[in-house]
Amino acid sequence: MGLSGTEQKYRMPPEEIVKLVDAPLTPAVSLDADRNWMLLMARSGLPPISEVARPELRLAGLRLDPGTNGPSRTGYYTGLTFRRISDGLERGVTGLPEGAKIGQAQWAPDGTHIAFTVTDEAEIALWVADVQTGAARPLGKNRLNGAFGMPFIWMSDSRTLVYRAVPGDRQAPSEAPAVPEGPVVQENLEKVAPSRTYQDLLKNVYDEALFEYYATSQVVVQTVDGEASDLGPAGMVCRAEPAPGGAYLLVKTLHRPFSYLVPFYRFPLRVEIWDRKGRVVRELVDLPLAEEVPIAFDAVPEGPRSFGWRADAPATVFWVEARDGGDPRTETEVRDRVYTLSRPFEGAPTFFQDLELRYAGLTWGGGDLALVTERWWKTRRVRTWHASPDAGCGPRRLFDRSWEDRYGDPGAPMVRRTAEGTVVLLRGGAGRHLFLAGDGASPEGDRPFLDRYDLETGKTERLWRSEAPYYERPVQIVDDEALLVLTSRESVDEPVNYSLRDVKGGEVRQITDFPHPTPQLRDVQKELIRYERADGVQLTATLYLPPGYAPEDGPLPMLMWAYPREFKSADAAGQVKDSPYRFVRISPLSPLPLLTQGYAILDGPTMPIVREDGKEANDTYVAQLAASAEAAVEEAVRRGVADRGRIAVGGHSYGGFMTASWRIRISSGRGSPGAGPTTGR
Repeated sequence: MGLSGTEQKYRMPPEEIVKLVDAPLTPAVSLDADRNWMLLMARSGLPPISEVARPELRLAGLRLDPGTNGPSRTGYYTGLTFRRISDGLERGVTGLPEGAKIGQAQWAPDGTHIAFTVTDEAEIALWVADVQTGAARPLGKNRLNGAFGMPFIWMSDSRTLVYRAVPGDRQAPSEAPAVPEGPVVQENLEKVAPSRTYQDLLKNVYDEALFEYYATSQVVVQTVDGEASDLGPAGMVCRAEPAPGGAYLLVKTLHRPFSYLVPFYRFPLRVEIWDRKGRVVRELVDLPLAEEVPIAFDAVPEGPRSFGWRADAPATVFWVEARDGGDPRTETEVRDRVYTLSRPFEGAPTFFQDLELRYAGLTWGGGDLALVTERWWKTRRVRTWHASPDAGCGPRRLFDRSWEDRYGDPGAPMVRRTAEGTVVLLRGGAGRHLFLAGDGASPEGDRPFLDRYDLETGKTERLWRSEAPYYERPVQIVDDEALLVLTSRESVDEPVNYSLRDVKGGEVRQITDFPHPTPQLRDVQKELIRYERADGVQLTATLYLPPGYAPEDGPLPMLMWAYPREFKSADAAGQVKDSPYRFVRISPLSPLPLLTQGYAILDGPTMPIVREDGKEANDTYVAQLAASAEAAVEEAVRRGVADRGRIAVGGHSYGGFMTASWRIRISSGRGSPGAGPTTGR
């Protein structure tokens, strides 16, 4: 039956849900390099329909707002405040336009300014604010090009920024032709290769022209005093990153020919080093179109990739090259090789390290320390190596584990910002120690921790661990000698706030006081529950019950909101996830607003798809999905909080695929007991 025009209009949900959705989010926080100041960034709830309805272009894997030349439907901040950590002094950022949409704030290396973007209907503008006064002002008249993400970055002198700008002489884009000038032609050039399915690809010549139009930018260098100069020619520059010290830039530029089969990051790419006048010092590589990359996990394009500056040296670039042709099916002892090249960027690159698995990251710490990470999907193996960039000795293995094993995760190293604005490893004990922070997964739930790791002995010392009834995690070490740590702290009914924790003395001083954004959910009942699948796999979920619910109230209608995940082992699949002490928060994809309508919510019931007897996980996907769903239903019914006839299931993305699979099973008469309606997003 069709709907009338009146019935087709947007309708508002019950007022209780409106208040939850419109409630402001807890502010985001960023620290300056010296850890003296916090930047508090206020956030609103969901955007209005007027913003969601703005025009959107989908080109080569990008989703762009043609009015701003930036990403479409992106979040933003609504206000900025500086807060001094030592005494709580607050200073609001003033001079902003009314209703400013603030994005991508970044501290100057010396902490005297922040730079950020302000977006309106027609442009993305660059602004700066002075920490001592809070006064903000626009910097220059150029429109920023945000097509490829963060459009600006500070240089080491804290007085100069590099950004990608919309070319000043750019005219309006051409109109789409009413009649195509010719057919869409694709050639396989006698090559046969499997291809993944991607979203938002180019479809025709007009799409190609639009992509080039919105991707083209001019690299600009500008001081906070307003002096600006263009560097190099305009082009499809997707990255322009200054080296520590600011004497050079690493510039990545896309060029034709484009493809209708792969996104922009597989298009031909030229990587160059420029000097401060925009002159090419060296072309590092000009990569061809990469349409034939194998579709297997851990497959990568041939040739150099993952370029970056060494963060602890004045001007050394590094990159990675596959030694197996990028194909994980190739048998070889070396998968990837890491190279470096230092100024004056002449001659052959320097060998840095060979990797048996696929390169996964590199964090610099000094001439005697860099952490190199490699991983392999098929085995779920991840290894971390202690390399010595300047010492000439071979790498030493620090960690070797399965990334599925959350209980055995040693944590990630804490980092700090340097005077040049780069990020390096935070070291203590005259350089002997690293600090590791992690989720602290355990059978009783996540309990974040802070450890001290001795690089010489390989021993770890537990410095601190979160204790019930709070979920508290380290954010940044403010003083590594005194062990003063900035943490975020929350409980089921207390929102995230930030505190200074004296790890040695045990004292905690709260330094923010963000109010409860949704007080109507303050008395929600939350429990991390455990149960078992018929095949013995251990499962977990978070059960939410409405405020005031009592057992004598009997079963409620229930929504299960889930997302399947693939595992190599049943033991890893059965590990407990999440924490019973996290704040009850609303997110854009959260089912929790239905608590106000009398629903019980079973959030995140684990739906593990375990590889069995050498088979691929998806060979038994539907059967394992049904078994997990049946176990969740049985547990909810056993607890008396739901009945089989009033249970709905939903999920987002892969969870939506799960929902469709479950619906098919129900429709065929093979569903779980009492399965109700389904919804996928």
